[in-house]
Amino acid sequence: MESQSYSTQTVSLLKLPMLKTGDYDLWSMRMEQYLTHIDYALWEVIVNGDAPAVASASTKGPILPKTAKQKIARKNELKAKSTILLAIPDEHLLKFHGIKDAKSLWETIKTRFGGNKESKKMQKTVLKHQYENFTASRSERLDKTYDRFQKLISQLEIHGEVISQEDENLKLLRSLP
Repeated sequence: MESQSYSTQTVSLLKLPMLKTGDYDLWSMRMEQYLTHIDYALWEVIVNGDAPAVASASTKGPILPKTAKQKIARKNELKAKSTILLAIPDEHLLKFHGIKDAKSLWETIKTRFGGNKESKKMQKTVLKHQYENFTASRSERLDKTYDRFQKLISQLEIHGEVISQEDENLKLLRSLP
Protein backbone atom coordinates (compact mmCIF):
# COMPACT_ATOMS: atom_id res chain seq x y z
CA MET A 1 0.00 0.00 0.00
CA GLU A 2 2.87 2.33 0.83
CA SER A 3 4.46 1.94 -2.62
CA GLN A 4 1.13 2.69 -4.28
CA SER A 5 0.80 6.03 -2.48
CA TYR A 6 4.42 6.86 -3.37
CA SER A 7 3.83 6.26 -7.07
CA THR A 8 0.65 8.33 -6.95
CA GLN A 9 2.59 11.18 -5.32
CA THR A 10 5.34 10.93 -7.92
CA VAL A 11 2.88 11.22 -10.80
CA SER A 12 1.09 14.15 -9.19
CA LEU A 13 4.38 16.06 -8.87
CA LEU A 14 5.08 15.97 -12.60
CA LYS A 15 4.70 19.27 -14.37
CA LEU A 16 3.02 19.36 -17.75
CA PRO A 17 5.45 20.83 -20.31
CA MET A 18 3.99 23.98 -21.91
CA LEU A 19 4.62 24.69 -25.59
CA LYS A 20 6.61 27.86 -26.25
CA THR A 21 7.18 29.37 -29.66
CA GLY A 22 10.57 28.29 -30.95
CA ASP A 23 10.90 25.36 -28.55
CA TYR A 24 8.81 22.76 -30.37
CA ASP A 25 11.57 20.11 -30.56
CA LEU A 26 12.27 20.20 -26.82
CA TRP A 27 8.56 20.38 -26.02
CA SER A 28 7.76 17.34 -28.15
CA MET A 29 10.48 15.32 -26.43
CA ARG A 30 9.22 16.39 -23.00
CA MET A 31 5.61 15.62 -23.95
CA GLU A 32 6.57 12.15 -25.14
CA GLN A 33 8.32 11.49 -21.83
CA TYR A 34 5.43 12.99 -19.85
CA LEU A 35 2.78 10.94 -21.65
CA THR A 36 4.72 7.68 -21.52
CA HIS A 37 5.35 8.22 -17.82
CA ILE A 38 1.73 9.02 -17.02
CA ASP A 39 0.32 6.17 -19.13
CA TYR A 40 2.11 4.60 -22.11
CA ALA A 41 -1.26 3.93 -23.76
CA LEU A 42 -1.67 7.69 -24.22
CA TRP A 43 1.51 7.92 -26.27
CA GLU A 44 0.44 4.87 -28.30
CA VAL A 45 -2.81 6.66 -29.18
CA ILE A 46 -0.80 9.59 -30.56
CA VAL A 47 1.69 7.44 -32.47
CA ASN A 48 -0.75 4.83 -33.80
CA GLY A 49 -3.91 6.88 -34.12
CA ASP A 50 -5.97 4.31 -32.23
CA ALA A 51 -8.95 6.62 -31.99
CA PRO A 52 -12.28 4.81 -31.93
CA ALA A 53 -14.96 6.08 -34.29
CA VAL A 54 -16.70 9.07 -32.72
CA ALA A 55 -19.33 9.88 -35.33
CA SER A 56 -21.52 7.87 -37.63
CA ALA A 57 -22.37 8.59 -41.24
CA SER A 58 -25.98 9.07 -40.20
CA THR A 59 -27.36 12.14 -38.48
CA LYS A 60 -27.96 10.27 -35.23
CA GLY A 61 -24.73 11.57 -33.70
CA PRO A 62 -21.76 9.87 -32.09
CA ILE A 63 -21.29 6.12 -31.95
CA LEU A 64 -21.04 5.14 -28.32
CA PRO A 65 -18.41 2.56 -27.35
CA LYS A 66 -19.99 -0.82 -26.62
CA THR A 67 -17.20 -3.15 -25.52
CA ALA A 68 -14.79 -2.68 -22.66
CA LYS A 69 -11.93 -2.43 -25.15
CA GLN A 70 -13.73 0.34 -27.06
CA LYS A 71 -14.42 2.20 -23.81
CA ILE A 72 -10.75 2.04 -22.80
CA ALA A 73 -9.67 3.17 -26.28
CA ARG A 74 -12.11 6.10 -26.13
CA LYS A 75 -10.94 7.06 -22.63
CA ASN A 76 -7.29 6.98 -23.72
CA GLU A 77 -8.07 9.03 -26.83
CA LEU A 78 -9.87 11.71 -24.83
CA LYS A 79 -7.17 11.76 -22.14
CA ALA A 80 -4.35 12.06 -24.72
CA LYS A 81 -6.12 14.86 -26.61
CA SER A 82 -6.97 16.73 -23.40
CA THR A 83 -3.41 16.48 -22.12
CA ILE A 84 -2.01 17.88 -25.36
CA LEU A 85 -4.56 20.71 -25.35
CA LEU A 86 -3.62 21.57 -21.75
CA ALA A 87 0.02 21.98 -22.87
CA ILE A 88 -0.87 24.61 -25.50
CA PRO A 89 -0.84 28.30 -24.57
CA ASP A 90 -4.26 29.95 -24.46
CA GLU A 91 -3.58 32.17 -27.48
CA HIS A 92 -3.26 29.07 -29.71
CA LEU A 93 -5.95 26.92 -28.14
CA LEU A 94 -8.80 27.95 -30.45
CA LYS A 95 -6.78 26.93 -33.52
CA PHE A 96 -6.45 23.35 -32.27
CA HIS A 97 -9.54 22.73 -30.14
CA GLY A 98 -11.73 21.50 -33.01
CA ILE A 99 -9.37 18.71 -34.10
CA LYS A 100 -11.11 15.39 -33.50
CA ASP A 101 -8.32 13.01 -32.45
CA ALA A 102 -4.98 13.10 -30.62
CA LYS A 103 -2.84 11.90 -33.55
CA SER A 104 -4.20 14.60 -35.89
CA LEU A 105 -3.78 17.18 -33.13
CA TRP A 106 -0.13 16.17 -32.60
CA GLU A 107 0.60 16.33 -36.34
CA THR A 108 -1.10 19.73 -36.68
CA ILE A 109 0.93 21.16 -33.79
CA LYS A 110 4.09 19.70 -35.35
CA THR A 111 3.28 21.35 -38.67
CA ARG A 112 2.48 24.70 -37.04
CA PHE A 113 5.38 24.91 -34.56
CA GLY A 114 7.94 22.39 -35.80
CA GLY A 115 8.72 24.24 -38.98
CA ASN A 116 9.50 22.96 -42.45
CA LYS A 117 12.84 21.80 -43.89
CA GLU A 118 13.88 25.31 -44.86
CA SER A 119 13.19 26.77 -41.43
CA LYS A 120 15.00 23.88 -39.73
CA LYS A 121 17.98 24.43 -42.04
CA MET A 122 17.94 28.12 -41.13
CA GLN A 123 17.74 27.31 -37.40
CA LYS A 124 20.73 24.98 -37.77
CA THR A 125 22.70 27.70 -39.58
CA VAL A 126 21.88 30.24 -36.85
CA LEU A 127 22.90 27.76 -34.14
CA LYS A 128 26.20 27.02 -35.91
CA HIS A 129 26.85 30.75 -36.12
CA GLN A 130 26.11 31.13 -32.40
CA TYR A 131 28.49 28.25 -31.66
CA GLU A 132 31.28 29.77 -33.78
CA ASN A 133 30.87 33.15 -32.08
CA PHE A 134 30.30 31.83 -28.55
CA THR A 135 32.08 33.87 -25.89
CA ALA A 136 31.82 34.09 -22.14
CA SER A 137 31.01 37.42 -20.60
CA ARG A 138 33.34 38.80 -17.93
CA SER A 139 30.36 39.48 -15.69
CA GLU A 140 28.86 35.99 -16.18
CA ARG A 141 29.63 33.24 -13.67
CA LEU A 142 31.36 30.15 -15.06
CA ASP A 143 28.41 27.86 -14.28
CA LYS A 144 26.05 30.16 -16.23
CA THR A 145 28.45 30.23 -19.19
CA TYR A 146 28.70 26.45 -19.12
CA ASP A 147 24.90 26.05 -18.94
CA ARG A 148 24.45 28.41 -21.89
CA PHE A 149 27.11 26.51 -23.85
CA GLN A 150 25.54 23.11 -23.08
CA LYS A 151 22.12 24.36 -24.19
CA LEU A 152 23.63 25.46 -27.49
CA ILE A 153 25.32 22.07 -27.94
CA SER A 154 22.04 20.28 -27.17
CA GLN A 155 20.15 22.38 -29.70
CA LEU A 156 22.77 21.62 -32.34
CA GLU A 157 22.46 17.89 -31.59
CA ILE A 158 18.67 18.08 -31.95
CA HIS A 159 19.25 19.53 -35.43
CA GLY A 160 21.66 16.72 -36.32
CA GLU A 161 24.93 18.58 -35.84
CA VAL A 162 27.34 16.50 -33.75
CA ILE A 163 30.44 18.15 -32.29
CA SER A 164 33.21 16.04 -30.81
CA GLN A 165 33.90 16.28 -27.10
CA GLU A 166 37.41 17.54 -27.82
CA ASP A 167 36.09 20.37 -30.02
CA GLU A 168 33.50 21.27 -27.39
CA ASN A 169 36.15 21.45 -24.67
CA LEU A 170 38.48 23.59 -26.78
CA LYS A 171 35.68 25.91 -27.83
CA LEU A 172 34.55 26.43 -24.23
CA LEU A 173 38.09 27.06 -22.99
CA ARG A 174 38.81 29.52 -25.80
CA SER A 175 35.60 31.39 -25.06
CA LEU A 176 36.65 32.24 -21.52
CA PRO A 177 37.98 35.74 -20.85
